[in-house]
Amino acid sequence: MDCMSEAIESARLVTALDSRRVGFFGGSFDPPHLGHLAVAKAARAALDLDTVLFAPVGAQPLKAQGSTASFEDRVAMTRLAIAGVEGLCLSLADAPKACGEPNYTLETLAELKAELTGDCSLFCLMGADSFVGLRRWHGAAQIPFAAPLIVASRPGERLDSLKALLPSGLSMEAGSEAEEVRCGVVVRCYILLNQAGDRTPFYLMPGLDVEISASEIRAQVRAAEGSGEAGHKLLPSGVSDYIRHHRLYC
Repeated sequence: MDCMSEAIESARLVTALDSRRVGFFGGSFDPPHLGHLAVAKAARAALDLDTVLFAPVGAQPLKAQGSTASFEDRVAMTRLAIAGVEGLCLSLADAPKACGEPNYTLETLAELKAELTGDCSLFCLMGADSFVGLRRWHGAAQIPFAAPLIVASRPGERLDSLKALLPSGLSMEAGSEAEEVRCGVVVRCYILLNQAGDRTPFYLMPGLDVEISASEIRAQVRAAEGSGEAGHKLLPSGVSDYIRHHRLYC
């Protein structure tokens, strides 16, 4: 990316951090696919988010083997995936640390909150696969209080099954609002409580049937190598082109 493009992207990120409501969407994005875009667009519409920050992670503590593609390639693919989509912005908040330590979502959210201006609100967006493993994350019980969670759940997810997935020390109760439809997206509102009695909202989007496995996409890309296929139906065209040009996942 040339200096002019870098300046434009930096300016967009500064504008994003000046937004009133910001959603943080972290992940490997290995590769970023249409499921990621669907979740981000739905959350932005339903929760009235000004900006959703796509933040490829440098080193995930729970993935000892690391990501298949390099951080640089995942950043490039993410930039292509969200290009031209209103309200979606690339963030390097979860870039690899110089010391080589893993990236922890709790720490990244704290750093982002320190950068936000005025009365901005920060939310943490995640898919069903991430929420299932939340109990194992560093400082898991603190994360929803650092930034309220917006979770794209599996279709038909019940309250009892959600409670079973909560980090130790947290409980959940129904919010003041029942299930409602916002901008065509179904949203359920709950309240999370910790042992100190602190309360924070929790938002569930239960109608998004977009459970797409990045590992399956990588396997399908490998299987299609040499077949002459133009791209992958679950990937933005720019991402497919990048993967093919750089021979990723082969």
